[in-house]
Amino acid sequence: MTLPIPAVAWPDASREAAFQQWLAPLQERFALLAPTLRPASADASFRRYLRIDAQAGHSLIVMDAPPAHENCEPFVKVARLMREAGLLVPEVLAWDEPQGFMLLTDLGHQTMLDGIDAGNAQANHARYMQALDALLVWQLASRPGVLPPYNEALLRRELQLFPDWYLQQHKAFTLTDSQSRTLEKAFDSIVAHNLASPQVYVHRDFMPRNLMLPSQPGDTPAQQLGVLDFQDAVHGPITYDVASLMRDAFLTWEEDFVIDVTVRYWEKARAAGLMDFEDWHSDFGAFYRGVEWMGLQRHLKVAGIFARLTLRDGKPKYLADTPRFIAYIRHTAHRYRALGPLLQLIDEVEGLQAASGYAFGRV
Repeated sequence: MTLPIPAVAWPDASREAAFQQWLAPLQERFALLAPTLRPASADASFRRYLRIDAQAGHSLIVMDAPPAHENCEPFVKVARLMREAGLLVPEVLAWDEPQGFMLLTDLGHQTMLDGIDAGNAQANHARYMQALDALLVWQLASRPGVLPPYNEALLRRELQLFPDWYLQQHKAFTLTDSQSRTLEKAFDSIVAHNLASPQVYVHRDFMPRNLMLPSQPGDTPAQQLGVLDFQDAVHGPITYDVASLMRDAFLTWEEDFVIDVTVRYWEKARAAGLMDFEDWHSDFGAFYRGVEWMGLQRHLKVAGIFARLTLRDGKPKYLADTPRFIAYIRHTAHRYRALGPLLQLIDEVEGLQAASGYAFGRV
């Protein structure tokens, strides 16, 4: 039984007409089967992705990125950088920059997240090793001055999403003067810790949802993972992407597995010469503390983003994962004396008590 192809909805007739006009000459050039056009996926931005089949039997991806909301230039630039580095990323086959339409190669249907066995952490170990290999390829290609800097202004702008959207808009929580000072002091510490980290290329959303499983027959863990959703890449802290990978937006692991994979990353990065910073080369605990401080910045940011996606953009599914980020925030804040007041503030907002965790030193 052949399932019907889902229809592609358009926000207005003019956008649809512009798309059809753009697609028409590409149909012959790439032997596309126009009736097979169907939704592929959407993300947290205004971009969406469509899939279309070709006569040769493979499929291609169409990016629909309305130029009033999305700038495709970073996507094209980072895709080129990643491809030059040796990563498997979509190839840009055609691009209408003024209208925000793009034709891309298709890396397949199954993300790493789709293939995760959430009930058995060790069953996923080989996949995470593949992810680390891809991450190291990306980091080793780093050059300063190529991508935007993940600087203090950007770190602080992202952190501000937490009070603006999570506390004020979502929780309707008004900070007292004392609580505002607590949050400001915590933000100062977070920014200082993260700016001190070595700087490399940062994907900025490096997690199983954005990694594609090999689509070739006879897939083995030795094959390369594809990389998606890289358009926001920057040059910043080396700790960011491994924190993103192991403290996932949609998946939570016990800390023994998190540490296991993070140690493997540290060993690989150290061998590659990326850990030549203070005592990180010889002390995994020092590096892991850096990862936790970086993860804290990301978790505060994402809690704010998920609230904004719900309240401003009408995408409530993301807010369902916010408790995961509050748990991450509390877990880290509990481990460092300097973050004790932040933990107390979060507990007041959430009506929770402090939790225990592994201790690499409350410093």
